[in-house]
Amino acid sequence: MDELNRQDADEDLATATNRRMLQVSFGYIDRVTEHVIVVYQQERDHWLLSQTAARVRDILTEKGVDLNWAEPALGYRLLQHHLGLVAWLPTLTGGGEGLARLHRITNEIAQELGCPARPLFVPRDAILSWAWLPLGSHSDVSWKQLSNMVEHSDPSVHVCAGCVGYGVEGFRSTHRQAVRTQELAAVADPAPQFTDFSHVGPIALMATNVGDMRAWAWGVLGPLAVDDENSARLRETVQIFLGAGCSYTATASAQILHKNTVQYRIRKAEEILGYSVQQGHTDLEVALLAVEYLGSTLLRVSPA
Repeated sequence: MDELNRQDADEDLATATNRRMLQVSFGYIDRVTEHVIVVYQQERDHWLLSQTAARVRDILTEKGVDLNWAEPALGYRLLQHHLGLVAWLPTLTGGGEGLARLHRITNEIAQELGCPARPLFVPRDAILSWAWLPLGSHSDVSWKQLSNMVEHSDPSVHVCAGCVGYGVEGFRSTHRQAVRTQELAAVADPAPQFTDFSHVGPIALMATNVGDMRAWAWGVLGPLAVDDENSARLRETVQIFLGAGCSYTATASAQILHKNTVQYRIRKAEEILGYSVQQGHTDLEVALLAVEYLGSTLLRVSPA
């Protein structure tokens, strides 16, 4: 401005110059301010989430919980039905993108189930989160509906769910179940996109040592624990047969096969196993369920 005065600039030039200087200086100030606000908000969110995670850990570990303190601190009601979730990504993503995707699918699941309030979302790291869905007075969940919703959303996100629980103990138990299910899903090959504890509960509780579980499954299934197409076909038929109360007719209907084909497969499976499929019924069912879920992780490449 002093230079404009010194040069005795005309009014139009002085006005244009002042306007340009204001645009540059205020644009710079706006950019700096917006950046500071974004960084502040990120740090504030991180701090709040850290506080939430600490409060959640207290509830999960302490025997006595003061609801008058816990519920306002969490912004979440504990005296209701809950569904615990664990969601994760298989690989690290840039910045906070991974957590944003996990948060988004958690909210979509809550909306799909008609939750009356916002879910409690707790990041564990850049690609893993815990969540509790508030179900209010409802205790029923359609696992098929939930599975379809997850599988048709973000294809890279994996989700595991516990069973519905009520109150503080239910808050803890559904979370433990979701964590155990996620530990199981992490070693499955291929890894399923959605798993609920109600479907794989016995396997999740057994799978503290996958090596021991593999040895046990081989002992029950023998040469039928081979990772090939023929063995997979026989295992599937035997599993459906046992689930249908050992009915050839019901199995044939479920697999859309002729009854004679089912009878042939059951005889063939029994020849390979070395015993009737109706003997050791429980062990055989559990071993087949384990292989159905964990896939190649529990199978051998050849009968030897």
